[in-house]
Amino acid sequence: MAFKIYTKTGDKGQTSLIGGTRLPKHHIRIEAYGTVDELNSHIGLLRDVTSESNTHLLLLEIQDRLFTIGSHLAADPGKNKMPLPPVFESDVERLEKAIDAIDASVPELKSFVLPGGHMHVSYCHIARCVCRRAERAVLRLSENEPVDELHVKYLNRLSDYLFMLSRWIGVQTGATETPWKPRTE
Repeated sequence: MAFKIYTKTGDKGQTSLIGGTRLPKHHIRIEAYGTVDELNSHIGLLRDVTSESNTHLLLLEIQDRLFTIGSHLAADPGKNKMPLPPVFESDVERLEKAIDAIDASVPELKSFVLPGGHMHVSYCHIARCVCRRAERAVLRLSENEPVDELHVKYLNRLSDYLFMLSRWIGVQTGATETPWKPRTE
């Protein structure tokens, strides 16, 4: 028998976690892993427009880590028996090294910058904002349920990486980086 994409089990607003627990689709756990999934789609878009091979490979790696984080969030911590892949401190360090490399190759940042300047720069900023939203959802979940602190740390560092990637892409494309100049009156 072929696997069907639709099960009809969610038609009344509930979904199942790994481990069998059913929750309303508006539950913060569902919001958390759904936002991580949304972020993963934005990273896929970035990967699709990135031709530089090291960046392309890192974005692919990031997508894998986001699937890992999403699988942990989609699992009932008390009932899941399925082994799930880990996220390691070295994954966070990989992002930090990429951030440092970009930082060494772009002009010094002297003010906040307005998102935009090139479509690919904007894609980075959108992904960064979704990443921050995912981080907030995971933190809300962590107020009542166990969440791996490394997952939060990874999301936090990833948003920093996406900001720096936007700057690097801006330099590569010749985009103008527009500093934010607050009104004085």
